[in-house]
Amino acid sequence: MTTTFPMLADVTAGITELKKNPMAVVRQGAGEAVAILNRNEPVFYAVPAAAYAILMDRLEDIELAELVKAREGEEEIEVSLSDL
Repeated sequence: MTTTFPMLADVTAGITELKKNPMAVVRQGAGEAVAILNRNEPVFYAVPAAAYAILMDRLEDIELAELVKAREGEEEIEVSLSDL
């Protein structure tokens, strides 16, 4: 059974092109992810380090927001700085 994935990048490159010149493929993305295709299906994404760092920061923000929502309404405990 073959699973088809959505295309989540504006720029694509084939695996052969990636093998020939990986940095040229990354540059084509102009700082954004490049979908790497095998037989016209995306198999993975080449994501520049800066874009990956932004993605990880956003995921952490989402996780923290979920934690805040989960703890909303819990009893508050007063703590002074001297107690720390």
